[in-house]
Amino acid sequence: MNRIYALALRLAGVALAAAVVFLGVGVGYGQAPAAEPAPAPAPAKPAAAPPDPFAPEPAPPLPPGMTGSTMNDPRVGLKPGLFDAGEAAMGIEHVAFVKKPDVFSVSPTDPDDPKVQKALGSLGIPPEAKVPKSMALVLAGLAFANSDFAFQGTHLFQGNFYGINFYDISNPAKVTLLTSLVCPGGQGDVSVYGNLLFMSVEMPNGRLDCGAQAFPPNPAPAKGHEHDQQLPVASPDRFRGVRIFDITDIKNPKQVAAVQTCRGSHTHTLVVDPKDKDNVYIYVSGTSFVRQAEELASCSTGAPDKNPDTALFRIDVIKVPLAAPQQAKIVSTPRVFMDARTGALNGLNNGGSHDKGAEKPSDTNQCHDITVYSALGLAAGACSGNGILLDIKDPVNPKRLDAVNDPNYSYWHSASFSNDGTKVVFTDEWGGGLGARCRATDPIKWGADAIFNLKDGKLSLASYYKMPAAQTDTENCVAHNGSLIPIPGRDIEVQAWYQGGVSVMDFTDAAHPVEIAYYDRGAIDPKTIILGGFWSAYWYNGYIYGSEIARGLDVFKLTPSKYLTQNEIDAANLVQVNELNVQNQQKIVWPSQLTVARAYVDQLERSQALPAARIAALNEAIESAQKSHLGKKDITKLHGMAAGVERDASKAKDPADAKRLHALSEILASPAA
Repeated sequence: MNRIYALALRLAGVALAAAVVFLGVGVGYGQAPAAEPAPAPAPAKPAAAPPDPFAPEPAPPLPPGMTGSTMNDPRVGLKPGLFDAGEAAMGIEHVAFVKKPDVFSVSPTDPDDPKVQKALGSLGIPPEAKVPKSMALVLAGLAFANSDFAFQGTHLFQGNFYGINFYDISNPAKVTLLTSLVCPGGQGDVSVYGNLLFMSVEMPNGRLDCGAQAFPPNPAPAKGHEHDQQLPVASPDRFRGVRIFDITDIKNPKQVAAVQTCRGSHTHTLVVDPKDKDNVYIYVSGTSFVRQAEELASCSTGAPDKNPDTALFRIDVIKVPLAAPQQAKIVSTPRVFMDARTGALNGLNNGGSHDKGAEKPSDTNQCHDITVYSALGLAAGACSGNGILLDIKDPVNPKRLDAVNDPNYSYWHSASFSNDGTKVVFTDEWGGGLGARCRATDPIKWGADAIFNLKDGKLSLASYYKMPAAQTDTENCVAHNGSLIPIPGRDIEVQAWYQGGVSVMDFTDAAHPVEIAYYDRGAIDPKTIILGGFWSAYWYNGYIYGSEIARGLDVFKLTPSKYLTQNEIDAANLVQVNELNVQNQQKIVWPSQLTVARAYVDQLERSQALPAARIAALNEAIESAQKSHLGKKDITKLHGMAAGVERDASKAKDPADAKRLHALSEILASPAA
């Protein structure tokens, strides 16, 4: 979303031409450098109409030696449309769809919809800005864009740039809306813990009281300063940071705290310290401009060599007392990019990017998203120009263990650990969420996942994965948010790709990831890029939930295929959690049930790790024990087979098969009812 944020800020009271210049400098979510003043146009020549930055980009030729997405796929050529687009799926069934509530909706295709101009006004963009119609649609869509999910019990919380929607998912096939909380400010990322709901606010239209009225636009810039960066006029009513709501009454949430931060909260991560039962912590990733000290004392910006107190080059840590959440406050501002040898705060940079105009190295001054894995005491930060690994055993003072960069990466966006903590999947949001980056001419290594092996606190690149089917020039498509699917014996992630749809990746073999399921729709509009597609796709208690930016909420479930058996799906369905915040990754533990054993046997058959006769004997013994409800005779037979399976584990050539055999042996030795 970096291009859209930048544009909205520039349009808030400044000339459209300046907005286009701002986009052109290639600044992402970070603090923009001041642009050089443009020379005044010659009086005799009429001003040219500004280009439309959201017109479809012509597909460039592939760089030498690179390959792009395939055109040989059922997802290619799907009928376009908002609600009636063509669909293609493999290994996934579309269970349900719920439209956005009307108050959160604006037409993504009709620029004359009165709500479009109203939405621009809510972002502080005055009518005199004369926004081109295609750009107006994108910006209006931003004001009401669906964002991330959190889950608790039978409730789903869907963030939105305009607030939060609360859903009842007790019957995933018939999801119902419980309540809508109008509270603008973008981007509305959410987390939940007990009776508390947390919400990220970054954009300057956020108000302390959740009001929907816009702030007055900035005055027109002085002549000759049209291209200068203008910050919003300071206001005591503005809020940028993390809101905390009490949701004890799920239909009547009440804001109990609002913790202001210097850069706002683009995303946040809920951190639970196993040693601290009285508090939770919030890691705040602020990616926007630093606000003025007149609006929030102690905020200052600038290069760290000139201002060691700069609000750049850090994250914020908020401590939330569970018994008194109104006392939540920032307790540390870790300098996670520091060079430990020199003490320089700007100790990391991207090493240069493949993006045009960004070939020179750029210092990393922000994290976009941080995933914590408290059971391992680790966090993986996707931080602009770098992927970083953190030690979070002391959650207030995270320490960097390692950092990597990659010339194939443009903007490190999010991260997931494998369940055993031996791998990390980082995503690259090349194009900022509004670029068509999955065309046949877009390199398959750009805007992709990078899979790293993790050993002894060090990351090493294993491979890349990208949703393989070519998308059109009008489909924003790039790697975005996903989560693990708890299939035992395999590392599998479901992931959103904006208008590229939903893709399910097996990265058990880190060097050779493969797609095993997908769902896709045709472009929202065949002529122009519209802000839409899947922001997040997460597994929760047997279903995949997709946060669709423009349309609403989709529900899916996995179906058997040559890549995935019903036994594997059934084993995944046994893993039930009461709460899920994907960036607070939980260790998956499978019950010692024979359904899980059958999943392992299916995998061993697929990999040909055991002879067919052994596979048949195992299946027969397990099925007999299930039918007898763990009868004594059948249990004795399983016990007898366990030792042989364990011997097979010690001789297995494939480490993944060795783990499966060992886990299977443990279940056969002690099966649970």
